[in-house]
Amino acid sequence: MYGCVLSVQQFRVNCVTFPLPGEGPEQQLLKPNEWSYCDYFWADKKDPQGAPCVPGVEILIQKQLKGKQLQKEMADFIHERIKIEEEYAKNLSKLSLSPLAAQEEGTLGEAWTQLKKSLHDEAEVHLKFSNKLHSEVEKPLLSFRGEHFKKDLKKYDHHISDLRKQLASKYAGVEKARKALADRQKDLEVKTQQLEVKLSNKTEEDIKKARRKSTQAGDDLMRSLDLYNQTQCKWFEEMVTSSMELEKLEVERIEFIQTHLRQYTTLRHETDMFNQSTVEPVDQLLQAVDPAKDRELWVQENKTGDVRPIDLDI
Repeated sequence: MYGCVLSVQQFRVNCVTFPLPGEGPEQQLLKPNEWSYCDYFWADKKDPQGAPCVPGVEILIQKQLKGKQLQKEMADFIHERIKIEEEYAKNLSKLSLSPLAAQEEGTLGEAWTQLKKSLHDEAEVHLKFSNKLHSEVEKPLLSFRGEHFKKDLKKYDHHISDLRKQLASKYAGVEKARKALADRQKDLEVKTQQLEVKLSNKTEEDIKKARRKSTQAGDDLMRSLDLYNQTQCKWFEEMVTSSMELEKLEVERIEFIQTHLRQYTTLRHETDMFNQSTVEPVDQLLQAVDPAKDRELWVQENKTGDVRPIDLDI
């Protein structure tokens, strides 16, 4: 899954190595046709205002935090609906006790009395509806992924950030070793030329010493390069794992909310069968909720890059 062709031309962004566009064999997506997070968030997102670039994994974490906030707002919305139902039930119950037209007699009086009683029955239905909304919709929305969820998300952020810091450190080591090798090679070249034109008293032993230092610098560069590539490989693997886990969390969030909003429509149907024409369109749209389609649209709008990193080549 992870590898490269050494001859591929490369460039680096924030210490991560990518192939130049059009270089090397065509890259295959890890999860073709799924618009999976693990294929579209490798690069850092640039800020048009010049602020620091945002890593792809941070985009995914912010998506989760936004989802948590929107979930709370949905719960707040249902809470307001509950208050309306409770107030409506209270007013209906109060009206059912009104003495107005209580003196009506005969069969018309009996009908009037039954009409007022129906208000009390209706009030009970709406009060029951409000109680169920609280226990079966509002409360689950509030409790889903509680207070520790943000801390759990930070673990992803800190873990990937630490790997990026290690990658930056290893890349700095490569650059340092590269410069050291260039200096040693230049020193060897100068000493060799001086010896050839007899402009110096340097002996062949000095040349051998310079050559050994150059060889050692080359070995150091290759070790630094290997450490960099190992670190980038580890970062790559953790990015795949983390993005897949965050993707799973998003699917679970959507399906959880879908389930409880459909419960809202079920309760609403039970409360007032005469209002189906209002509720049915909502029910139909909830049945059509598709986490994969949501992800596709969101990824298309927010993706930061679908080209995966490759090993650094000297």
